Amino acid sequence: MKIRRLSAGVAVIAAGALVLTACSNEPSDNASASPSASSSGAASTTGGTVTVSETNEFFSFNPSTANGNTDINSKISLATNSHLYYIDDQLKVQHDDSFAKTEKLSDDPLTVKYTINEGKKWSDGEPIDANDLVLAWAVFSGYYDDAKTDDSGEVVSGASYFSYAGSTLGLGLTDFPEIGDDGRSITLKYSKPFSDWEVALDLDRPAHVVAKNAGLADAAALTDLLKNTPRGNPDKPAKNDALKKVADFYNTGFDSKTLPSDPELYLSSGPYIVSDVQEGQSVTLVPNKTYDGDQTPKLDSIVMRTIADPSAAITALKNGEVDVVSPQANADTLAALEGVPGVQVHQGLQLAFDHIDLNSTGVFKDKNVREAFLKTIPRQAILDAIITPLDPKATVLNSVLFVPAQPGYAKTIETNGFKDFVEPDIAGAKELLGGKTPTVKLLYNINNPNRVDAYTLIAKSAKEAGFKIVDEGDVDWGSRLGDGSYDASIFGWINSGVGVSGVPQIYGTGQSSNFNKMSDKAADAQMSELIQTIDPAAQEDLQVQIEQKIGATFTTLPFFQSVGVDAVADRVKGIDTYNPNQNGVWWNTWEWTVDDAS
Repeated sequence: MKIRRLSAGVAVIAAGALVLTACSNEPSDNASASPSASSSGAASTTGGTVTVSETNEFFSFNPSTANGNTDINSKISLATNSHLYYIDDQLKVQHDDSFAKTEKLSDDPLTVKYTINEGKKWSDGEPIDANDLVLAWAVFSGYYDDAKTDDSGEVVSGASYFSYAGSTLGLGLTDFPEIGDDGRSITLKYSKPFSDWEVALDLDRPAHVVAKNAGLADAAALTDLLKNTPRGNPDKPAKNDALKKVADFYNTGFDSKTLPSDPELYLSSGPYIVSDVQEGQSVTLVPNKTYDGDQTPKLDSIVMRTIADPSAAITALKNGEVDVVSPQANADTLAALEGVPGVQVHQGLQLAFDHIDLNSTGVFKDKNVREAFLKTIPRQAILDAIITPLDPKATVLNSVLFVPAQPGYAKTIETNGFKDFVEPDIAGAKELLGGKTPTVKLLYNINNPNRVDAYTLIAKSAKEAGFKIVDEGDVDWGSRLGDGSYDASIFGWINSGVGVSGVPQIYGTGQSSNFNKMSDKAADAQMSELIQTIDPAAQEDLQVQIEQKIGATFTTLPFFQSVGVDAVADRVKGIDTYNPNQNGVWWNTWEWTVDDAS
């Protein structure tokens, strides 16, 4: 599943993305051989191991890129890094004052100062300082981009340097940061109000590692390069080879399905550090010996095992092979979990939804063909096959910006047009096609049973209207999003539950997570207004207007709000409630302990 980011952007692939196998190798004998890892842990470690089953496969130490921005990559990053803020299980923003300080200095103009506490270090001993914050700002702001797009969202000139998963509109309202004399702080001044300022910036990848791999002397040299590079101007694009080297490494250099031979590629700034990665099977975390904040780890290790099949995950829980499962929910999952002795089961509605996106190019460049295809989609049948057995009261989701419990939902479904596509209208689709028989390549995660069910139902119905469907089921579907190798895609978005910047992240022209390249200039203008709007009621009204324009493009259609479930063995302490957002059970790993007397 892709993650829909906050202000700067996180779009996690919702449940069931890149999974390969339901079995795991044990960590290798030299799992803790890296000089940056410690198998013995901090002095306050209480010991023990917690093994967590997840649906998706880990493949990147950088979840901030459009490619790496999946749920499991983000969960591993959450546990292995310190953050300027985090979202708790009540969907409240919390700040880690033991790591850094965030201060709003002024409302007019909006001015925010970030200061890393003195003595904070990466796990290789290098300091965490203003250079790291400047790099994060450069990535999250899109400041240097000079790409110009056409009406279909295609880049026609210039470049977008950093492949940032989130929206750049918020931090794009700032100029180059003012660096503090202490060398650990930066101050940002906004040209306009920004509603999500509190979650706009976070510590990202280590600047000294990015600098080194881009051919620069050190982190200070990277900061100098960024400081001396002017803001990108789409009307006057300027080639910048040095910046491109930095961005190219940032975009792909931290991607790896195994533990890199270079420890700098998986440095930690937080409680845990990765010590082993078995491709497609497991990731092992151990305490980071250089960490000295308040989120001190209690365990000797956390093992994430990739188990795609829900029944296999539940069997592993029953057999004591794993302690925590968050399986892809289906008709049998909940009943099976409730039959496992010695576990606590948590269930709830996720801040996530499954949907289909149609590209704005190729076979779907013609709006009539897009509308015809949407008319064939059996959304009620998809809901009945996947969600109704879990939640008999569930209804087809008719919004991509709201869920039914939110006040804006009732308003938006009256104008966005989605409720006209609940049942297939084959005759209407044929009329729009006018005798054409378009070929549609449909991408989905072949290892996710829910996505397979949706694909099967859609393919059967679309063929009745004359469409020729090419099965593009692929275990590596996430890496293909936006690459033009398909015409439509089935996947999920999951939200943090905080902020409105996820709207332009997915639907804004030219944004990295706008995989189907939907573009509506009037909607773009309203999205810019949205992130500058503080009043919640006014935000709601703007989102209703934006969604009306999204619906009119016939480029997307929601299926259902996802049902989430997890189960935790009684021996594990610290996982007490259901967390509906993208972090799931991983939001507080530093509080986890084990009690084998339970």
